[in-house]
Amino acid sequence: MKRENQVLDMGVPDGESEDTLSEKYMTFRLGDDDFGLEIRDVAEIIGVQKITPIPDVPPYIKGVINLRGKVVAVMDMRMRLNLPHIEYDPRTCIIVINHSGFNTGLIVDRVSEVVRIADDQIQYTKKNNTVMAHDFIKGMGRSGERVKVILDVDKLLAPPKKSSQGGVN
Repeated sequence: MKRENQVLDMGVPDGESEDTLSEKYMTFRLGDDDFGLEIRDVAEIIGVQKITPIPDVPPYIKGVINLRGKVVAVMDMRMRLNLPHIEYDPRTCIIVINHSGFNTGLIVDRVSEVVRIADDQIQYTKKNNTVMAHDFIKGMGRSGERVKVILDVDKLLAPPKKSSQGGVN
C-alpha cells in the first residue's frame, strides 16, 4: 500500500464529548523540536501527496491538494517557523486541520502522539515576549520530561503581517 493513501481519521470517538478533548494535543516533530495543536482542530492525518502550486501566496503555502474532491491549502510548517528545509521522507505527513469551517493541511516531519497537557502545565507566552517572536506560539507545555511548543491555530492561519520595512513577517 502506498503511503499517500494512508489516512488517519481524527474525528471525535464514539462516547467522547468535546469537553474530554479540552486538554488533549496532537503532537508532531519538526527536527528535534516537539509541537502541539489542540486535538479538536485536527481532522485527519494523511501522507504527502501531489501538491499543486498556486501563485502569489506566502512562500510557506506550498499549494493545494485534492482531498476526496475538496481543495485543501497546504502549509509547510518548517517554512512557516523559519526552520531549515529538508527533503520529505516516508515519515513526512500532512495534518489536516479543520478550523472555522475550513480545512488546511500542515506538512510536518512526523506525527508523534496525542498527549494530555493540563492547563496548569502550560506556560502561556506574553504578547511582548521577545523570546517567543511568533504570535502563533500560544505557550510551552510540559508533558513528562519533554516541553512542547503549543501553537495557536487562529494566529498560525492568519495572513502574514506586513512589517514596517515593507516586508512580510
